Parts: sequence; structure tokens; C-alpha cells
Amino acid sequence: MSTKYPVSRRGFFGGVATAVGALTLRPELGLWGQAAQQQRPRSTPDEYDAFAKLANNENPYGPPESVLKAMTDAFKYANRYGYPDGGITDAIAKHHGVEPENVMLGAGSGEILDIACIALLRDDKKVVGVDPSYDILYQHARTLKADQIRLPLLKDYTQDMPAMIRAVKQNYRDVGFVYLVNPNNPTGRTVSKKDVALLLDSVPEDIPVLIDEAYHHFVTDPDYATSVPYVLEGRQVIVTRTFSKIAALAGMRLGYAIAPRGLIQQLRPFGTGSINAVVKWGGVAALQDTAAQAWVKKVTIDEREKCMRQLNQLGFETIPSQCNFFMVNLKKPVQPLVEEFRKRKILVGRPFPPLVEHLRVSIGTPDEMGRFMVAFREIFANGKAAGG
Repeated sequence: MSTKYPVSRRGFFGGVATAVGALTLRPELGLWGQAAQQQRPRSTPDEYDAFAKLANNENPYGPPESVLKAMTDAFKYANRYGYPDGGITDAIAKHHGVEPENVMLGAGSGEILDIACIALLRDDKKVVGVDPSYDILYQHARTLKADQIRLPLLKDYTQDMPAMIRAVKQNYRDVGFVYLVNPNNPTGRTVSKKDVALLLDSVPEDIPVLIDEAYHHFVTDPDYATSVPYVLEGRQVIVTRTFSKIAALAGMRLGYAIAPRGLIQQLRPFGTGSINAVVKWGGVAALQDTAAQAWVKKVTIDEREKCMRQLNQLGFETIPSQCNFFMVNLKKPVQPLVEEFRKRKILVGRPFPPLVEHLRVSIGTPDEMGRFMVAFREIFANGKAAGG
């Protein structure tokens, strides 16, 4: 696979790509983070392209040729409702060794999280999870006025399984589901397969456990394992996946849930059916192009480890990560420093309370990571942050 394939993507569908990019520039969609103090005016496409985008855990290389071709060919269905969809549900089911009835599509895995809240947090039910974690689910729960039991991370930033088990048991009748992001976002830490088994074997068997595996493809830790086999056992487990990360389809919106038939039937009525024809075909091609995924995984891990080493050499602690991002302790509040990076045309992650001094950095291209390190050294010249 050529390492130059991202360059050819600039012609991706011409104006369609520009339109999709422009839609993501609204602050409420998270380009500069949910903690932004005020809405910024929309950037022009040229302004947007000038940024090193290290804020949203995206794949910086774009979809591989196989996926672009599949999506381009599928544009002939753009004017149709009952179009052939490339067999996306069957392809996902075959990929995981489950039946099509165990699969539900969503516009990104974020839609699945939203649906889970609507379906499972009715009648004053609560969600049990950790904090910080991927906050969009907690936002959905707040919208529904559902209570949340959010447990702190351990000192090594891992998730506290015994505490989670205790919280579920103490609130058994009121728990709608357990929320486990594995690997966790924003810390990048994994929950071992042993601890996942402990959780599932310890909580009441009728309480669903939603396990978000958005970053599964980047994990190399031998103590980690996907939780899909629990679905095959008929356990009350919902595994969510996304094409937004390793497959570089964040702007196209495609994700899915894998769960026992009964849980899928609970979720399905709340789906919007808003997934477009083009990305369904792209998803099928992405599942088949394992070489592209292997290449992205390798270069991402290489850049992540290189950047973390450089920061460690400068005296800054980083949290070990199994994802396409990591967190670095800046030793002072993150928010003012986010603005300092932005002034240098680099977008980095927002604060994630209570880790308000830890900056989340997504892994970009080698050039983008080089720009980040130059900016970092400028901002922290002589150990003192500019503007801090």
C-alpha cells in the first residue's frame, strides 16, 4: 500500500467533499470542542484545510481507493429510495460471525448510543459508567432527564470494575444499562478481557451492558479482547462499532450495534434510518480492505509512540494509550493552551473534567505531528506556557 494515498483524496467527489467539510465547521458539532466559550464564525474551506486537525480522533489519511471507488459507484443511487445497499448488514454480520438479526445500523456509533438511551433509560432508569468517558452518551441521558451514576477513574486512569459492580448491585432495580467504553475515550486505556468478564459475571444478568469499541482496531494489548463473543453467548451485551476511525468515514456517518435479537428489537424502533446510500457501499468495501486498515494502524501507532516519547523527554507525563490519540499532562489548565495551539493553526482536544490539566491529542500525519511538536516547544518554552 502506498503511503501517499491521502494526497489523491483531495479530488474526492469534488464539491461534495467540500460541502461535507463545511458542515462540520459549526462549533456545536465539536470541531473546537464542546467546552468552547463562544461560537466561532465558520471557517472557509481554505482556512479549515490549513489547520492540523488533532482534536477529534479522526483518520487523517482519508478512505482508501477501494472505499472511494465503491462510494463513487454508488452515487448512481443518489436519487433513489429503494436502492441496493451493497449488503452492508450481511457484510457486518459475516465479519463478526453473527446473524443479520444481531446487527443494527446507525449514523455513526453515536446514533446507537442515543438510541440506547431512549430505549433503555425510560421509567426513571439510570446509566452506570465512569467519568471521564465518551460524554455524548451522558449528554443524551441528560436530555432525557435520566440519572447517571458516574464513577471516578483509578489513579492509573483505568476503569474501576469493582466499584462499577457495586454501583450496579446497589441500584439494581433502577439501572437501565451499564456503559463501558473500551478502549476508553479520552484516556486511551483499555479494560482487560478478565475485567470485562468479571463485570458481566457479577452484575445481574438481565441488566444490559453497552460496550463501545470505537477504537478497537488500534489496540495491541494482548490482555484486551472484543466483547462480540458475549453476544454469541446470548448475554445482554450491546457492542458498538464505527467506521469513523480506522476506516476514515467520520464525515459520512456509519456505525452499528451487535447485540442479541431481543436487545436489537428494543433498539430498532428508535432508529432514524438516516444512513445514506453512498456510505453503505463504502462500509462494505472498508470491511474487505484489511490491508488499508493494517497500514493505518501501523503508521498511527508509530506516530503516537514517537510523539509521546518526545513529550516524555521534555518532562511531560503521558497516559499510556491504545488508541489513535493520547493524553499529556500539561501541569496547568488546558483551555487557554487550546487557544494557543489554535493560534498556530493546530486544533487539539478540549478539556475533559476532571482531567482539566490533561490535553488530548489525536494522531495526525507525520507532518501534522511535527507541527504539533514545534508548537508545543514554542508554547512551553523554558517550561512556561505562552499566555499562561
